[in-house]
Amino acid sequence: MVEQTFWDEMTGGGADVRTVYGRVNEWLKSTPPDVLAARRTQAELLFRRIGITFAVYGEKDAAERLIPFDIIPRVIGQSEWSLMEKGLIQRVKAINAFLCDIYGAREILRAGLIPPDLVFGNPHFRPEMAGKRAPHDVWVHIAGIDMVRTGEDEFYVLEDNARTPSGVSYMLENREVMMRLLPDLFSNHRIAPVENYTDLLLNCLRSVAPPRSAGEPVVALLTPGPYNSAYYEHSFLADRLGVELVEGHDLSVRDGVVYMRTTQGPRRVDVLYRRIDDDFIDPLAFRPDSVLGVPGLLDAYAAGNVTLANAIGTGIADDKALYTYMPEIVKFYLGEEAILKNVPTWRCREADALKYVREHIGELVIKEVNGSGGYGMLVGPHASKAEIAEFEKKLVAQPDNYIAQPTLSLSTCPAFVENGVAPRHVDLRPFVLTGAEGSRVVPGGLTRVAMRAGSLVVNSSQGGGTKDTWVIEDA
Repeated sequence: MVEQTFWDEMTGGGADVRTVYGRVNEWLKSTPPDVLAARRTQAELLFRRIGITFAVYGEKDAAERLIPFDIIPRVIGQSEWSLMEKGLIQRVKAINAFLCDIYGAREILRAGLIPPDLVFGNPHFRPEMAGKRAPHDVWVHIAGIDMVRTGEDEFYVLEDNARTPSGVSYMLENREVMMRLLPDLFSNHRIAPVENYTDLLLNCLRSVAPPRSAGEPVVALLTPGPYNSAYYEHSFLADRLGVELVEGHDLSVRDGVVYMRTTQGPRRVDVLYRRIDDDFIDPLAFRPDSVLGVPGLLDAYAAGNVTLANAIGTGIADDKALYTYMPEIVKFYLGEEAILKNVPTWRCREADALKYVREHIGELVIKEVNGSGGYGMLVGPHASKAEIAEFEKKLVAQPDNYIAQPTLSLSTCPAFVENGVAPRHVDLRPFVLTGAEGSRVVPGGLTRVAMRAGSLVVNSSQGGGTKDTWVIEDA
């Protein structure tokens, strides 16, 4: 097998350090390893004190754990970021247009650009939303777009997260910890701020309140509760936004209006930033056994009395088979070529693609179309013969359930690991906020890093960590 080469964001793969990393490189050279180790320990203590932990569903002990934090920042130049920002806004605009269409006129299906069964057979397509219009035609208010870099000017979208994207609390806490532990390094750069994310988010949510709202719209964050793996983030964001954190039993619907319990009596809610999956959000419309949701919430939405962010039914945009059509979706709705490229993808539901994938299975990454968290996938070059043979059986049995992609040469960034500073593979999840006035992208986003040498899996549930992402002025 040909050995894969990777583009390093600090060196570009050559002997010289790239300009944007110049001061970080000087800092690394002048800082002894024991000082870096001490800073890492301090960071872990801060995260434990803050309580920023997560749990993995399905594990026997399901103990709360810290996501490893790398103290070496990832640095992106402003000109590089500007290209990504433009492409991200374009992509989310197209996703919103697509959702408006498939729950409305369905022109893209009539045009024959997407097979109808990919929409109607998708488990995240919600026929209950057909004919319903989202306020200001915004279905996805908060999007997390996972991106990878393979070269100096080569950026790819790996997947779209349009349901309930998570991780923004880590972006914000990572920045606070870096400013506290490394103030000198921080002050040597002109770094675009991320601290205003919650202000932007609150303005975004208020801007899409129903027209019938009286006075300043009331926003609340709906959580499944403290046993949810992302509960820390829910409580963190509610606190930063200055809004009530509510569970389903705190809300009720009367005469098509949503109210929450308060010490002063019921109070109308205009916008719900919901972190509950569609299945559980309204037991009268979806799963009748759900105790997490709010009976009658869909009726209140249909009556135009409450805005849900994100809207019900947006999960279809996360589907990895529909992802393969994003260049066509952008072109169809916006009349433009996609600025950000998709990863080349084989749809295993197609006979020729399935044949190719089976012949090259040891070279490809194969994913479930509705998989997440790094589960349900095969990384061919890192899999054993037995694992490949077992996975191929599942692939042949349900080819519609899989897509395949080449093993991308994900870029690397320096990370401080047990044996010192070493390159580790990274991806990036920028967060795009869309309201009545358009879209905004907070500069940087969440960088996830594969802490294991050679690993391409950055998910926290699979041992990945995070690092602060700096967008700085070009030198």
